[in-house]
Amino acid sequence: MLRHLIRTRLPFPVPRAFSLPQPLASPHLLLKHFNPRCSVISDPTPPTTYTDTHMDPNPTGSIVFSTLDRPHYGFDLFSVELGPATTLGSERRLSDAISINFNGHFVDDDQTLVFISERTGSSRIYLSRPGFSSPKALPNIPTSLFHDRPVIHNGHLYFISAHEQPDRPFKSWCALYSTRVDELDVTRLTPYGTVDYSPAVSRSGKFIAVASYGARLWDGEFFELHTNIVVFPQSDPNNRVTVCERGGWPTWSGDSTIYFHREADDGWWSIFRLDLPENLELSSELHNTVTRVTPPGLHCITPAALHDGKRIAVATRRCEREFRHIEIFDTESKTFSPVTESLNPNISHYNPFVSPGSRFLGYHRFRGESTEGVSTIPYIESMMSPIKQLRMFRINGFFPSYSADGKYIAFNHDFGSNSSLKILKSDGTKRWTLIKGRTAFGNSCSPAEKHVIYTSLGPIFRSVTETVQIARVEFNPVDLDGDGEDVKCNVKILTKEETGNNAFPACSPDGKSVVFRSGRSGHKNLYIVDSIDGEFNGGIRRLTDGAWIDTMPSWSPKGDLIAFSSNRHNPDNSRKFGLYVVKPDGSDLRRIYVAGPEGSNEADMERINHVYFNKDGEWLLFTANLGGVSTEPVSWPNQFQPYGDLYVVRLDGSGLRRLTCDGYENGTPAWHSGDDDELDMGRLTLGSEVGGDQLRGEFRELRWLSCEFVKQ
Repeated sequence: MLRHLIRTRLPFPVPRAFSLPQPLASPHLLLKHFNPRCSVISDPTPPTTYTDTHMDPNPTGSIVFSTLDRPHYGFDLFSVELGPATTLGSERRLSDAISINFNGHFVDDDQTLVFISERTGSSRIYLSRPGFSSPKALPNIPTSLFHDRPVIHNGHLYFISAHEQPDRPFKSWCALYSTRVDELDVTRLTPYGTVDYSPAVSRSGKFIAVASYGARLWDGEFFELHTNIVVFPQSDPNNRVTVCERGGWPTWSGDSTIYFHREADDGWWSIFRLDLPENLELSSELHNTVTRVTPPGLHCITPAALHDGKRIAVATRRCEREFRHIEIFDTESKTFSPVTESLNPNISHYNPFVSPGSRFLGYHRFRGESTEGVSTIPYIESMMSPIKQLRMFRINGFFPSYSADGKYIAFNHDFGSNSSLKILKSDGTKRWTLIKGRTAFGNSCSPAEKHVIYTSLGPIFRSVTETVQIARVEFNPVDLDGDGEDVKCNVKILTKEETGNNAFPACSPDGKSVVFRSGRSGHKNLYIVDSIDGEFNGGIRRLTDGAWIDTMPSWSPKGDLIAFSSNRHNPDNSRKFGLYVVKPDGSDLRRIYVAGPEGSNEADMERINHVYFNKDGEWLLFTANLGGVSTEPVSWPNQFQPYGDLYVVRLDGSGLRRLTCDGYENGTPAWHSGDDDELDMGRLTLGSEVGGDQLRGEFRELRWLSCEFVKQ
C-alpha cells in the first residue's frame, strides 16, 4: 500500500522545557556519578492548560484506590544470548525483582540496560548493567507521574513523559523528550498540542520515529490507537513527516527501513515493513511502500529489528496457546523461530528489544514465584502524588472505604474464587476477613458506628433483574486486636430479594440512612433506606426516577448532598457518564460539568465514575477518561479501561487536577481527609515493609487479542 508523506513544519522552534544541571560523561559514568537529587527548572512559559493551576487551598488527606491486575504483575527484565541459526543461550534476569521493571532498551552489547521501574511509586527511568547490585536512577522529571520507553543512543536519552498538560481534555499527556547524557538539558521534541508514543532511533541516530496520535482529541478507542508513523531528523525535530498513516511501535532496521505493528484488514495484528529511500531526505514529494511481513493466522506485535536486516523479534499470540511469547521471524524464509516458549511455556513475555550488535534479545515477564527478590504483593503501598498535601495509596483489592477515624479500610479482595469482605489496618500491617466465599462489592463504612460496614452481596455489574442485595455487616471492634485472620460478623440484608439488582450503598453522616442504586423499576436509579431495618418496615424512598442509569452514589460529610454518576443526559449511551449532585430530599438535582461547559463536545465525552467527597464536601474525587491513553494498550496485559485515572475537582467544577497517570485502569477510590496524626500510617512510606500476599502473576492476556476477535 502506498501512502503520501504528510509534511508538518512548525512555525516556531521546539522550546527547551527543562534544564538539568550537572554535566555527566557517559552511561557507564552515569552509573557511578549520577546525583539523584539534581533539580529541574520549569520553563517560564508553559503551554495554556485547561485546569486551575492556582488552587488555594489544595485538597488534603489520604486517598486509597485500586488498579486492575497491576499488583500481580511482578515484571522483571530478562535476556537470552542469540547464537548462530536458532541456537539460544540461557535466560538471564537483568533487573533486581523490586516492584515492576519493564520496557527495556540495550545501550550496548555488554547488556547495559535502560528501563522503566515503578519502585518509587510512579514510573521512573533507570540504568543497570551486569555486575551492579541495584539500578541507578537516570534524570526524571520530578513533576511527572509517568515516564516510558527510554532509549539511549549516541549519548542522547530519549523518553516519553506526561508532565505537561495539553490544551484540552481528552488528549493524552504523552510527549517525547531528550537530553544529552553529558549535559542533562531536557528538550521537548513533540510539538505542543501533539501526542507521541513509542519512540525509536535509527541505526545511525540521524532519524527518530514515533507512533503519533497527532493533535486530534482521543475518540475513545484503545484496541488500536490509530496512530501514524512519524519520522523527523534528530537534528531538526521541527521537520516532522508522516511516513505511514496507520501504525504503532516503530523499530528501525538501518536508516531507511521501519517495521511496525497494526491490525490488518483481516483482523490479525501483524508486522508491516516501510521502505524509505536510501540517503533519506524528508520531503513531501516522496512515496513509500508498506508491505505486510508476518502472515495471518496468528497475532504479531511489538517488533524489534535485528540489525542483519533480515530478522525481527516479535511478541506472538497463537490460537493454540493462551500466553504471549517472543519469536524471531526471518523475513526472507518467512519462518518463525521460537525463543521463550521452551524457556517459560506458561508465562507471557512482552515487548522484545535487541542489543546493537544483535547479540542479546531482551524482554520482560512475570519473574516467577521462586525468583530471588520481592515475592509478595503489599496489602497497601504508597504512590507518588502530584499534590504535596494529598497522600496516595494503592490497595491490593477493590472498593476500599475508610473507617470514620481512618485507622481501618474495608475492601473486597477480588471477585473470583477468593471473593471476600476484608478489613485492613491502614498502616498495612494486619488484615482480617469478615465475609468469604461470597461476592461482595461497593463498600461504605458507617461514619457514626465504628463496627458497621454496608456492602452489596451478589454478582457485580449485572442486569437489573439479577439478585444483588444491600447488607449491613456488624462486627466487634475488639476482635481486630487479636491474631486471628477471621472475624465473626452479623450480616443483615436490607433489601428484598425480589427487587433485583441493588448495589453501591453509601451511608449518611449520621448513620441513619443508606443511599444505593437499584434496578427494581427496570432502570437503575437511586433509593434511600433506613440503615438498620432497610426496606422491610416500609423505610424506603425513591430519590431519582428515569429511563437511564444513576449509580455509585456518595453522601457528602455534611449530609446536604449526594453525588453520583449518571448517563441521564444521554440515556442511549451506557458508556458515557457525567457527574451529578442532588439533595437527599430529591431537590436541586444538577450536573457538574468537568471537561467542558454544557452543550460542548467535551461534556458529551465524559465517563466519570466512583465519585467521593472530601471531609469538607468542597472537593470531589472520581475516576475519568479525561487524559486519554498513556501507552499503546496492545503492549500490556488486559486492562478493561486503560484510560481510567483519578481526578479531583471543586464542587463548582473548577480546580480540576489529575492524580494518576499510567497505562492501567485505576478506580474505586476512597478519601480520608483527616489530619495526618489521626491516621496510623507511619509505616507506609515508600519502600517500607508491610504485610502482603504471595505474588503469583495472576493477570490476563488481552481479551481482544485472540482468535475469537478476528474478523472472518
